[in-house]
Amino acid sequence: MLAQPLYDCWKHICSEAGRSIHTIYMSPCGTVLTQAIARRLQAEHDRLIIVCGRYEGIDERFVEECVNEEISIGDYVLTGGEIPAMALTDAVCRLVPGVLPDEECFTDESHWDGMLEHPQYTRPEIWHDRRVPEVLLSGHHENINKWRRAQSIIRTRDRRPDMFEAMTFTDKNDLKVIFGQDNK
Repeated sequence: MLAQPLYDCWKHICSEAGRSIHTIYMSPCGTVLTQAIARRLQAEHDRLIIVCGRYEGIDERFVEECVNEEISIGDYVLTGGEIPAMALTDAVCRLVPGVLPDEECFTDESHWDGMLEHPQYTRPEIWHDRRVPEVLLSGHHENINKWRRAQSIIRTRDRRPDMFEAMTFTDKNDLKVIFGQDNK
């Protein structure tokens, strides 16, 4: 994509805003999007310009002059940046106060605290001979929270060893889970 039309559009948006706006280029060469990046963008910027390339991307001179950072959604290439831009937009916008009904809607999710989220269950209690874990039916909130924490640790260890290795555990209940004494 040519530099000048992109620049004209970028300059118009910035002048309408009365200032330069943090500009992101969705690129397979960028830093891989994480929850931490989404949190940083939401906390530091009230507006973003997201530039999407097509096929071979955009003129590097525009990137050098106008882009603040390049972000990728993974180690693969798509025909354009529109789908990555939607992913980035959704990851950032859901953190804006008022978008979701409660802060717990995003703080109790995978990746918020460096772990994967615990398994989710719905009704009925038995489906295809598979039962909802009894602890979830107990109504004992402290035990439910302990179970969920244990399941998050186990799930992270089993599915994302890279994340698990980066974690530090000091809580005795967490250590019991890690060393196999409380894996129910």
